[in-house]
Amino acid sequence: MELEDYIRDVPDFPVEGVLFKDITPLLKDPPAFREAIDRLAGRYAGVDVDCVVGIDARGFFLAAPLAFVMGKPMVPVRKEGKLPSETYRVKYELEYGFDAVEVHRDAINAGDRVLIVDDLLATGGTMAAAAKLVEQAGGRVAGIAVLVELTDLDGRSRLEGYDVYSLIQF
Repeated sequence: MELEDYIRDVPDFPVEGVLFKDITPLLKDPPAFREAIDRLAGRYAGVDVDCVVGIDARGFFLAAPLAFVMGKPMVPVRKEGKLPSETYRVKYELEYGFDAVEVHRDAINAGDRVLIVDDLLATGGTMAAAAKLVEQAGGRVAGIAVLVELTDLDGRSRLEGYDVYSLIQF
């Protein structure tokens, strides 16, 4: 099964000049969605992982079923102000400003080996912030997994030292 066939291009979204890679066709096709989760689970079957982090919001679509299949807890990393309890927070730079991500202070235990999951790796800013967040919470990044990687944007360069895996590259 060619998973890239289930990724739709949406020109000029969210702003003019951007070609958005839409994963919703894959999500609405159960065999393709299952295949994606099975491939990710297979990739991490022999890796010592204590929990799976999903990044707000589309990363949740992949992290939750992957954590379920792996029999591991799923931990949400959310945009600032979205979590109801005490959090760790990492601020990071965007093209035109700053953003921040948070995780509950009791979500990751010291020494936990954490698999970070998101839908897409572009410039790597959000993923690098999530990795710092895991480390701030006392965890260790066991791996970084994405459904889609936009190789021309070289997000991997911001993730040196981490094991990065993508199912689909454009």
